Amino acid sequence: MSEPSAIGAETAIGTAAPGGSTGIPWLRVAAGVAATIVALWLPFNYNPDTNVLFAQVLYLAIAAMGLNLLTGFNGQVSIGHGAFFGVGAFTSAILVVDHGWTIEATIPIAAIFAAVLGVVVGFPALRVKGLYLALITLGLAVLFPRVTAKFVEGPGGVPLLQPSRNEVSTPTYIPGTLDSDQYRYFVCLVVAVVLFLLASNLMRSRAGRAMIAVRDQEVAASTVGVNVAGVKVASFALSAAYAGVAGSLSVLVDRVADASNPLVYFQRSIEFLIAVVIGGAATITGPLLGAAFLVFVRKRFEDTEALAPALLGGSLMVIIYVLPDGLIGGYRRIAARFRRSPTAGPTGPTPGPDTDPPPTPPDPVANPTPA
Repeated sequence: MSEPSAIGAETAIGTAAPGGSTGIPWLRVAAGVAATIVALWLPFNYNPDTNVLFAQVLYLAIAAMGLNLLTGFNGQVSIGHGAFFGVGAFTSAILVVDHGWTIEATIPIAAIFAAVLGVVVGFPALRVKGLYLALITLGLAVLFPRVTAKFVEGPGGVPLLQPSRNEVSTPTYIPGTLDSDQYRYFVCLVVAVVLFLLASNLMRSRAGRAMIAVRDQEVAASTVGVNVAGVKVASFALSAAYAGVAGSLSVLVDRVADASNPLVYFQRSIEFLIAVVIGGAATITGPLLGAAFLVFVRKRFEDTEALAPALLGGSLMVIIYVLPDGLIGGYRRIAARFRRSPTAGPTGPTPGPDTDPPPTPPDPVANPTPA
C-alpha cells in the first residue's frame, strides 16, 4: 500500500466530514422548517387511507436508511434486509398478540432482536464481499419465511399474526382527539425523525468516517488503526436494527405480520434497494424520497398488478441512466453546476484607464498619400 493511500485514509477518519462550512445555510434551515410544518399538517388534511400511505412511506424510509448505512456508507451489499424487517415484525406481533405488550414497547425489543441477527450474519460476511455477500443475504431473505412457518402458527395454521384494532389503537393516555390513523402516522414520524437524525450525526462522527474509510480504502483504513472487522459487523448490526424497527412499525400501521408468502421478504428487500437507488445511496434524505416514490407509484397502479412492477423497473433504469447518483445526487450535481456558472462580465478586477495616451493619427497634409 502506498503512503498517500494511508495518509488519505487517516485524513478521512480524523478530519471533519466533508460538506463545507461549519455554519448552517439559511436555505437548509428554511427547508427544515418547511418540512416540519408540512409533516405536522399532513395527517389533519387527508383521509385515513392516505395517512396510512404516509406512515408506510416513513417505515419504508427507515428500512431503506438502514440498508443505506450498510451499502451506501459502508460498501457491504445486502439483498436480505427483508429478513431483518421480518424479525422486527414478528417480534412485535408475538409480544402484542401472545403477551399483551403495547406495540410502542415492542419497538426497541424488535430492534435488538434484528441487531443480534445482523451480528450473526455480519461475522460470516467478513470473509466474503460483493456478489458473494449479496447471495448470502439473498438466501437469508428467502429462508426466513420458511423458518418462521415452523415456529409461528396463526389462524388456520398459517404463519400470520394480526393484532386486533384495540391492540394497536391510540392509547388512552394520549390527550386530544387523534384518530387511529393520525396516531400511527405520528408514531412513525417521531421514530423516523430520531433515526434519521441519528444517522446524520453518525456519519459526521469519527465512527461514520471510519465506515466510509472502510468502504473506500479498506487496507489503508486498517493501516491507520481502524478495526475493519468491528466496523463491518457494527454496520451490519445497526443496519439490521433499523430494518427491525421498520418491521415493528409495519405491524402498527398495517396490523399484520405475514410469512405465508415464501417470497414476501425477498420482495421487501428489493423494495428497500430500489428506494436507496432512486433516492440516492450514501445520502441522508435519499431513502425518504425513494420510499415516497415507491409507495405512491405502487398505490397509483395497484389495480393493475403487472403494471406497477414494470413501471418501477422502467423508472429504475431511467434514473440509473440519467441520474446514476439518484435524485439527491442529481440535485447536488445541478446545484454545483449553477454555483460554478460564470456571472455576466469578467470575474477578475475591472481594468483601469489607460496610462498612455492614444497614438496620434498621421497628418495627411504632411505625409501625402502617393497617387
